[in-house]
Amino acid sequence: MQWSADRNAGFSRANRQRLYLPVVTDPEYHYESVNVEAQAQNPHSLLSWMKRLIALRKRHRAFGRGTLELLRPENRKVLAFVRRYESEQILCVANLSRFLQVVELDLSKWKGMVPVELFGATDLPTIGEAPYFLTLGPHSFFWFSLQPRQAAAVSSDGTATAAVLPEIKLAGSWDGVLVGVAKERLDAVLLPYIRQRRWFAGKARRLKSMSIADAIEVPGADRSAYLLTVLVTYADGDPETYLLPVAYANSAEAPQILERWPHAAVAWLRTTVEEQRGLLYDALGPPGFAEGLLSIIAKRRRTATADGTLVGSTTRAFARLRGPDTIRLEAALSVAEQSNNSVVFGERLILKVFRRLEDGVNPELEVGRFLIEKTNFAQIAPLAGSLEFRRDNGEPVALAVLQGYVPNQGDAWQYTLTTVDHYLKAMEQPASGEPPARSQTLLQASATEMPEVATRTIGAYLESARLLGRRTAELHTALASDPSDPAFAPERVSPQDQRSMYQSINGVALRSLELLRSQLNRLPEDAKDQAKRVLDLEPRITQALRAFLARRLTTTRIRVHGDYHLGQVLYTGHDFVIIDFEGEPTRSLYERRLKRLALRDVAGMLRSFDYASQAALSSGHFEAESRPRLEAWARFWVDSVSAAFLHSYLTTAGNASFVPQNAEDLDLQLSTMLLEKALYELRYELNTRPDWVRIPLRGILEAVHPA
Repeated sequence: MQWSADRNAGFSRANRQRLYLPVVTDPEYHYESVNVEAQAQNPHSLLSWMKRLIALRKRHRAFGRGTLELLRPENRKVLAFVRRYESEQILCVANLSRFLQVVELDLSKWKGMVPVELFGATDLPTIGEAPYFLTLGPHSFFWFSLQPRQAAAVSSDGTATAAVLPEIKLAGSWDGVLVGVAKERLDAVLLPYIRQRRWFAGKARRLKSMSIADAIEVPGADRSAYLLTVLVTYADGDPETYLLPVAYANSAEAPQILERWPHAAVAWLRTTVEEQRGLLYDALGPPGFAEGLLSIIAKRRRTATADGTLVGSTTRAFARLRGPDTIRLEAALSVAEQSNNSVVFGERLILKVFRRLEDGVNPELEVGRFLIEKTNFAQIAPLAGSLEFRRDNGEPVALAVLQGYVPNQGDAWQYTLTTVDHYLKAMEQPASGEPPARSQTLLQASATEMPEVATRTIGAYLESARLLGRRTAELHTALASDPSDPAFAPERVSPQDQRSMYQSINGVALRSLELLRSQLNRLPEDAKDQAKRVLDLEPRITQALRAFLARRLTTTRIRVHGDYHLGQVLYTGHDFVIIDFEGEPTRSLYERRLKRLALRDVAGMLRSFDYASQAALSSGHFEAESRPRLEAWARFWVDSVSAAFLHSYLTTAGNASFVPQNAEDLDLQLSTMLLEKALYELRYELNTRPDWVRIPLRGILEAVHPA
């Protein structure tokens, strides 16, 4: 590697005669023309192109994970395949020939989708039933993101972003935008910017105002940067506070930010200090800022501000998880953007940055610290440290948590989807016949031996379900293991607690059924009959909830996961690791820290099995005429896997105080928690995914009319 045009290609300052090997002086590859420094300064060089290619591959996890489906076009000189991971689908087409090639691809499976070229963010014509034509130059290739027609195009080079960014003029240096009149202009700019971010939870609410509440300077970053807390007020309801880290790139650095992290661009800033305008951007994209946050945590730095103190802290596991200080851990922003953002450091640590902030103890930090310091439960991402802002008068605010990175093969949701898909493909054959009729309730099935047909057809996933049940019970046992800690000590369910639970579940039922009634005529045709049956059964639902109130609960309430499903569990290839103890993000910190019935987590996982089976059925991989029979086999899979999970959970938990010790109490709690979860899902699907509403509707019907 020739580093620069300096003497000896930048390798050494010694005399050329003393070098171990001579440098390249061939005219075509002379070190003065071909070197890293020259290539790095040229955006069209091979080095710059490879950097863009690697950055693009890192942003799209489907390239390294998920499934690969070959398309097999008639032109054998063209390789075409689709990579899938979670909701991401990428079509890859490569010309293996040294001549121009034309190819016809059968993309009817993706009818209605729009191929968006990843490098230039160019939309191609919508896919239809006819073969899809592409022309490829010699040894060229295309990467396309297959997106719904209404989805926004993927921006890769930042050209379109730069054209529409607002511009703010200010006197002095760039951080003057955080005070005075310039701050008011920035407040106005942040309104549309934050509203478009995936982590912003207030999209469905009517915004009233948005303003910067605090600007906390971050020490140790590679450039000046600030943590902004943005106060969002609504026309109705309580305000919310969001975290936005910002930094500034001058005119020379801005193109790189726009190219690699186009969605991070906030606004152009034109200052009196510089002749050309610079870029204000979300600082989490480039690695320097995240590495600065890691340094604050690792060194346990405390930085005083006008309103409080920025505090970094570590746990006793930090040194082991971090590794030697001499090794630099390069930061890479995860593309899996949800309600928070995550930055991975060299596959040793992962920093979860909270976007929505609340005053008080964050459950992710609280539970993580408890499990690593007071228990032996190891199936978690171990807590390594945290970053908090402690106000002079008020409760602390968790800004980020640092955890050990867990090598994995994806989450349990993706693993389960793949497994169910293979299972249903095997059952699609006519020779598979019909599954055994369902004759037992879930509780009864969990107490009996697994049928031979289930062991034969489902195979290894039954053991996975048993392992997941065991890990869930071990988690609950760990969370209930310290009676001396008021935040985690198990508590008996009082009559007031029981009535409070009933009122909460009844409120969910009333709101969900009212929303279902109002949207009945807009539901998909195949869901209307089920919806009408659910509405007709409203008295039975009320009766089932009253039964929960009528019988005195004898178990204890404990701290639980709070948002437990297959997506909150990582699959390592041989075991499961439970993550994300933050709880349901739509609930307040106070609600997320409440002690609850342990079977609430169990019900969440059981409902997740049902969702996985229906997602696999709806994948489009199966013939329409086999759908009724596959529905029966899918139901058999859910029943068998759920029974295996529940049996393992109850066996491992044993006589724990959080588990009902007689069949009547166990059936009452489990059926009520399953009904609550299905009602919650119904409201969620009606608001976000009406096409999926059949799944919670069926869950409600089964909870009210069990087999």
